Amino acid sequence: MKVHSALGNGFQEVIYQRSLAVELEKQNLAYAREVEMPIFYEGVDVGTRRVDFLIDEKILVEIKAVAQLENVHLAQALNYLEAFKLEIGLLINFGATKIQFRRLTNERKLKS
Repeated sequence: MKVHSALGNGFQEVIYQRSLAVELEKQNLAYAREVEMPIFYEGVDVGTRRVDFLIDEKILVEIKAVAQLENVHLAQALNYLEAFKLEIGLLINFGATKIQFRRLTNERKLKS
């Protein structure tokens, strides 16, 4: 919220990503930025996906800078949770007038 308050909306996603990294550093939170994960289809490596942040190797954070979050953004973030085999994540949109965020839960991971 501090990043959005300081910058407002209208910047490219990478600006918010870099700013959030500064805030995470200030809070002494362990994180990795732009973490790649291979994606497999029937055992064949078909490419990679990159998540914006992985916090403490437990929480996925996906950032957007769009006017409004759409279902496709939610689906993408949920797919990342599944690919990274994580339980929880955040989808944050800095592009709207008011910050938008969704807490994500990987139901498949919770059941295992």
